[in-house]
Amino acid sequence: MDIEVKEQQFKEASKRIAEVKEEVQRFIVGQGDIVEAVLWTILAGGHTLLEGLPGVGKTMLVRSLSEVMDLSFSRIQFTPDLMPTDITGTMVMKQARDDQHPFVFHEGPLFHHLVLADEINRSTPKTQSALLEAMAERTVTVVGETMTLEKPFFVLATQNPIDLEGTYPLPEAQVDRFMSKLLVSYPSKQELKQIIKRTTGTDAVFLEKKLSHTELLSIQALVKEIIVTEEMIDFAIDLIDATHPSGDDTTLGIKQFVEYGSGPRGLQNIILMAKARALTLGRYHVSTGDIKKVAPLVLRHRIILNFEGEAMNVKTDDLIHELIDFVQKGVQR
Repeated sequence: MDIEVKEQQFKEASKRIAEVKEEVQRFIVGQGDIVEAVLWTILAGGHTLLEGLPGVGKTMLVRSLSEVMDLSFSRIQFTPDLMPTDITGTMVMKQARDDQHPFVFHEGPLFHHLVLADEINRSTPKTQSALLEAMAERTVTVVGETMTLEKPFFVLATQNPIDLEGTYPLPEAQVDRFMSKLLVSYPSKQELKQIIKRTTGTDAVFLEKKLSHTELLSIQALVKEIIVTEEMIDFAIDLIDATHPSGDDTTLGIKQFVEYGSGPRGLQNIILMAKARALTLGRYHVSTGDIKKVAPLVLRHRIILNFEGEAMNVKTDDLIHELIDFVQKGVQR
């Protein structure tokens, strides 16, 4: 295909995603960085873990994205008594004319394009595992029968960072299934004023569809075509290697405060998200800026602090930014 035609496809895709973001922000006050990062994750085919206080608009964000991109939507409220079949679906006996009793599968809420897993850390590990299997394999298994989920399929899970009573923290191996972890901040004073004006008056905001789910699949395919040079791949690899405290080329902060670093999935997700960001900016190649921008989103839940780091309340994001500067200076040398 002619390179000019391909460039035009990238620019058109960038324009369509910009329209999606603009439409969502007609409804969502602030949180522009979060909306962008969720879109990068969706375009890269990943899943997102949203962490923030109650009432900061996490559910509203997911629901508005589903409307603007014409995606079927379901919300699962995770509770301690939630069973795996409550989310995957179950076999139900149906009376047949010949007096037999065949089983019919009733689909659970996972059989939608966009699934909001609200307070995921409130359910038992057994139910969490059922969700994470669907995230990893895009399938669910019920009574030995495996069924494929719809495409596209995205999970956006939420958890409350301060309410730990009655929760079941996700193990590191399961958290690794999320491409990105996003921290939803509390609104500013000005944003709170806008929220009040939008939600306590008579004016309602109706969102318009800006993208179909089939068009979204096409844009996802374009993301894979974004060019990544050997230099950019090496930069991402150096970042991942430097997250391990046992390595030689890393920072003092990593050596002192980190127990475990990122695995290969972190590297894959950095490259995929960097490609998605490049596409949204209308570029057909990944830059250093793309990798630097997405690295904290991909690594903050993959760098596990040791006892000293936990005791001193070390911020993982601070370690990551220090790490990026360290690796970039090493590359420049």
